[in-house]
Amino acid sequence: MSGTLYLCATPIGNLDDITFRVLNTLKEVDLIAAEDTRHSIKLLNHYQIKTPMTSYHEFNKYDKAAELVEKLKKGVTVALITDAGTPGISDPGEELVKQCYEAGICVTSLPGPAACITALTLSGLPVKRFCFEAFLPAKKKERQWILEELKKETRTMIIYEAPHHLISTLMELMAALGNRRITICKELTKRFEQVFRTSFKEALEYYDKETPKGEYVIIIEGRLFEEIQEENRRVWEERSIEEHMEYYLNQGISKKEAMKLVSKDRGVSRRDIYQYMIDLI
Repeated sequence: MSGTLYLCATPIGNLDDITFRVLNTLKEVDLIAAEDTRHSIKLLNHYQIKTPMTSYHEFNKYDKAAELVEKLKKGVTVALITDAGTPGISDPGEELVKQCYEAGICVTSLPGPAACITALTLSGLPVKRFCFEAFLPAKKKERQWILEELKKETRTMIIYEAPHHLISTLMELMAALGNRRITICKELTKRFEQVFRTSFKEALEYYDKETPKGEYVIIIEGRLFEEIQEENRRVWEERSIEEHMEYYLNQGISKKEAMKLVSKDRGVSRRDIYQYMIDLI
């Protein structure tokens, strides 16, 4: 029988943030695939785990995934761990999972810490609807395309950033999105955890004097419904009511329903639109 791949969430800072199930699994599997064995050995030593490790990282993820799949096919059980948090979230783990499924290998996830969710819950911003962007693309065209998409985003956004890129990324985001409310988190779960509820403008003023240090999670407020409504109203006000009505009628919408939509777009009552159309006759 084939072995099982266990996706084991490990602490993002505080070593106490690990489940009994993960600890037991790390002790019982045949092999641990770690993003950085030099980093992960500290965790294993802390909990006196002697299971053999092998490296699995961004630069060997395709060939090493194939190698691990062959081991799994022979019945070897493997635990995948990342440097911090849940494997597969903004790390090479997704490639191994993909290859395992293609080979018919059983995969299971052992839940635990994730920096994106920890930061979101601390942000004080709406959490009902959110999207995770991880690190913005390094390639200029792809990065610009993502920023254009984020301009329209109504959900709360989560972005990761390294300290040496933080200021330039905040500047790009403010240029694209305007001066939104944001929360910047660093050193999550650690002794000097920082949750900075601010705006793009205030954050840039702060980091003009303070050098960014540590890994950052930026939580960004999505576009407000009122803002979108006002923008739509301005767009439609540039057209006549007749043109506005024609826009919906050409889609096969009934006159009654078209008047309802026009009144909504323009922020006026349906009676006003009806009276305007009557006066034209």
